[in-house]
Amino acid sequence: MRKEIFAVAVTLSAIGLSASADEVTDTLQSSLKAYEEGDLQYALEELEYAKQLMLSMKTEALTVFLPEAPDGWTREVNTEMNAGLAMMGGGVGAEAEYSGGGDSFTITILADNPMVGAMGAMITNAAAYGAKVERVGREKFMVQDGTVQGLIDNRILVKAEGGDVAEMLKVVETIDFRELGRFGN
Repeated sequence: MRKEIFAVAVTLSAIGLSASADEVTDTLQSSLKAYEEGDLQYALEELEYAKQLMLSMKTEALTVFLPEAPDGWTREVNTEMNAGLAMMGGGVGAEAEYSGGGDSFTITILADNPMVGAMGAMITNAAAYGAKVERVGREKFMVQDGTVQGLIDNRILVKAEGGDVAEMLKVVETIDFRELGRFGN
């Protein structure tokens, strides 16, 4: 525990963040102050709050990769997407529902979640599982039971489900996979 708080203090000092730079910085500095005063419980609470703030920022950055809705369609971003990720091992996610022409489907993007890595072998070997493989740009997507799934940079899952496969593939095709692969790096 002391090592974590010390690491935060060293990191703050090393990158020279000012006291009023942003809410994350203020919260981390509050944690450090509480630690120095011997209030370990409050220091831990502040660290957890800073972590939540940073995960929220990372989620917002991931949401940028959700494709715009096709002409005549709407897109509704699920702002509660990350609530259940802690129970699935962590990471961040973004999700949107696309509706139009009497059809709808959902696109989900999960990054840095242990379950994503476990699915990697299944997606990579989709043909061996009897699933169809579709190439979308330079990426390969597994299409099975009306679900389209691809693994970007071996750590980011892109999944579309609930609609017409051809329509979902058209929308998935608009994602900038090269930039998505750089997410969080």
